[in-house]
Formats: sequence, structure tokens, C-alpha cells
Amino acid sequence: GNKDDLGAGYDGQIFYFYSRTISEWNMDWPKGFDESYRAPRIGYPLLVGVIGFFGKNASIFGMYFVNISLFLISYILLRRMLDEDKKILSIFYLLSPFSLGSYAVLVSDSVMVSLVIIAYYFYLEEENLYFVLVASLAILCKEPALFLFFPLGVKTILEKRIPKALLVLSILIIPIMWHVYLKVTFPNWRATRLTDFILPLEGIITYSKSIAQTLNTTTDYKELARLLSRFPLLVLLVTGLGILFTGNMKRGIEFRLGIALVFFMVSTASYYHFWSVYENVSRMFTISIPLFILLKNEEEDTKTGMYFFLSFLILIL
Repeated sequence: GNKDDLGAGYDGQIFYFYSRTISEWNMDWPKGFDESYRAPRIGYPLLVGVIGFFGKNASIFGMYFVNISLFLISYILLRRMLDEDKKILSIFYLLSPFSLGSYAVLVSDSVMVSLVIIAYYFYLEEENLYFVLVASLAILCKEPALFLFFPLGVKTILEKRIPKALLVLSILIIPIMWHVYLKVTFPNWRATRLTDFILPLEGIITYSKSIAQTLNTTTDYKELARLLSRFPLLVLLVTGLGILFTGNMKRGIEFRLGIALVFFMVSTASYYHFWSVYENVSRMFTISIPLFILLKNEEEDTKTGMYFFLSFLILIL
């Protein structure tokens, strides 16, 4: 990745150059920058861009500072939201291999999840303005932020709490305004760009076939080890799906629906863009950890232990 071609490189590099355009008040994006896929995710670069007003080195510092500071704040607030006997579960968020992996390559997943937790805390505390602003920023970081906010909105509607439903709906105003700006400014912008990456079960099926083929043909154990590094994620996916149906299904419905959306995303992810690379598919699980923690806090009988154990095992591996 470099400033002259943002069609290449990993996301962390691209976010750095994106943040520099903000710091320099310059929206003339370099060649290769995807106006439909990258540009909507302005949240993380925006936070880094504010620090980047002090120079390029400040931008590099900001990418680490934003990740770490928001992660620690969200951890503290998550503990506050948990019942006294459930606070120990927050350690699984602190040691989440997916949040730590996101931080390692400086991508927006950990930042997005941190903002979701912070926003949800403000929601529970009825700090409505802070909730709207932080939740909007979370969505602008990455769309899976909606995996909590959408179920939350559905729950308020089912409970006929119209003011709360309108409050949750209002978090879409800022993201929609940003998308409208992109649509008006850039003729190649497409709202459906993300659908290009959705191929139901294609990623999992292709990955499973590649394992079988490699086992039968290869003698390169390093290549086999790299291939099998993604297998625990497949086990985690199947385990998580089973856990969703444990406990009282009527309790924690917003968290259950959110987790189901996470697994739907993982299951529909293409092989080329996601399942072919451990880092790409693993960070799709990032938001599942705090959602399972909040579900366990809401419904004691939900059997989340195996999911947390497997996530910790993935961290060790």
C-alpha cells in the first residue's frame, strides 16, 4: 500500500493514508481508493485524522492511541454493565484474539466494537446525545456496528417503546448524510458495493474443499499449517450457532439476533476476500465476544463457556 495506489496493501495502511487526507483537509483521494467500499468507513480515519493535524508521526501514533484507548475504555464500561457475578466474563473481551488481532494490523474492527460498547453504555444510562454521536461514529467505522443497534431497535418496537425506537433510528442520520455526500460527489459510488463480497456458504465450502485437497496432495507442512489455522474459526462458528439456542430464548433477544447476524456475515463471506486469509475472516468474529458476554449477563442458562474457551484457545494458537 502506498499513497499513489490505495487499491493495494492491507487495511491499516489504507486507513493511514485516508486519515492523512483528513488531516490535510484534502478529499482528493489517490488512485485505487474505493469510493464505495473504503470511503463510507470514515470513522477510524476521522479519529486518527484529528491527531494527525500535528504531522505524519502524530498520525502513526494516533492509529495506536485510538485503538488502545477506546479498547480500554470499552473494557471498563463493559465491566460496569455486567452483574457483580458476571464481571469476570469481561476478561474474555480483554483477551479477545479478534480485538487483539485487529489492533495488531491497525484496522477498524476493534475500534468499531469499542465504540459499540461505549454507545450501548450511554444508551443504558440514557445519555441520549452521547449515544447518538458515538453509535453514529461506530457505524461510520464499520457496518457490523448495526449488529447490536438493529436488534436494539427491533426490541424497542416489539415493546412499543416508540421514543426509544426513534432514538435508535436517529443514529442513522449522520451515516446517511455521509453516504448522500458520497453519492452526490462521486459518480462511481454504489450503495450495493458490499454485496459483491456476499456469496452464501461459498467461502466455507471452498475452504473445506481446499483442506481435503491439500491433505491428499501436499507434503508441505508449513502450507498445511497455514491452511489449518482457519479451521478453529470454523469450529467456533458451528459452536456459536449451537449456543444461540441454549437458555431461555425469550431473554436477551437483541444479543441473540446480533450474534446471528455476525454468523450470517461469516457464513456468507467469500473465499477470495475473507476465508482465504486468517486475518480477514477472524476479525469478523470481533463483535461476537462482547455480544455473548452481554447475553450471558442477561440469561444465566445460556451455555457460552465453550465459545469463550475456544476463543481463548485461538489466542494461544
